[in-house]
Amino acid sequence: MDLDVAQVRAFVRVAEELHFGRAAGTLAISQQALSKRIARLESLLGTVLLQRGGNGVRLTEAGRRFLPPARQTLAAADAAVAAAVGRDRPLRVDAWGHLYAPMRTLARVAGRAGELVMGHGRDLPSVTAALLHGDIDAAFGRVHPPLRAGLAHRLVRLEPVDAVLSSDHPLAAQPALRPEQLGDSVLWAPGALDRLDFLHRFAARFDIRSTATGVNLGLTHFLERVVGDPHGFSLLPADVPLPQIPGLRSVPLVNPTPLYAWSLLWRTGNEHPGLDGLTAACAAQARQSRWLEYDPAHDWLPEPPVSVLFAVRRRPGGDTFG
Repeated sequence: MDLDVAQVRAFVRVAEELHFGRAAGTLAISQQALSKRIARLESLLGTVLLQRGGNGVRLTEAGRRFLPPARQTLAAADAAVAAAVGRDRPLRVDAWGHLYAPMRTLARVAGRAGELVMGHGRDLPSVTAALLHGDIDAAFGRVHPPLRAGLAHRLVRLEPVDAVLSSDHPLAAQPALRPEQLGDSVLWAPGALDRLDFLHRFAARFDIRSTATGVNLGLTHFLERVVGDPHGFSLLPADVPLPQIPGLRSVPLVNPTPLYAWSLLWRTGNEHPGLDGLTAACAAQARQSRWLEYDPAHDWLPEPPVSVLFAVRRRPGGDTFG
């Protein structure tokens, strides 16, 4: 029998999402069309692969057996398409978290990663959808749980975060601040706080009781709103170039120092050769620039913690170890 790749892809998406609506969304088709593909596949195979119930979707025993080779089939099909269109196709990369300037990091590795074509993603959900649809090959930004099924990521950089505030803020003259000192200040966010995982977790961990929301019209506009509040502050990675705004102060955070985790994200089964070059370039730059230093006694990562399998801790003499 000849398998229809579209039907196999439909099954794998439902098996990964365990939800027909979400799976249909990742494939950019209607839920009715998705159900028809699954029905045709089950008819061809002569067995039921998925069962719907009050608690959602579950795989049958046949479905569990079929899933691993089905994934291999999709990987082989994608590899065949890549071979047909040419191995020299540029690697399509997107990013999110633009207020935190992700391109600063990608620019450090782009020259060693082969030809890249950049996208214009808005946020993590839209970028992950583009990855799952095959519209892009890789993405860069802060990954936080839960991560969509079918995606993999590698930690690239742990970046210290500073507090940015007005020179009129009561703490503006301090050479450094502990996060807990900001408890009586107003945390400004460039959007709904519950959609900004890092700021949300920072506020919860350090008992920031007051928050304010601005519209994300770019870094300059956002920081002008922060500066306009003498009790307000926000957080930015320490390496982000600040616009020339009168009264803007940037103060390091210590004991602990919050770390913003940047990761490379890709779809499992994507065999574009440029992925190896990009991950190797990121790893080399991380070693050279000591991007992955992490000391749990002095640094803070959001909980539940981002995977730090590739992080290193500082030795007293400045050397690092895995």
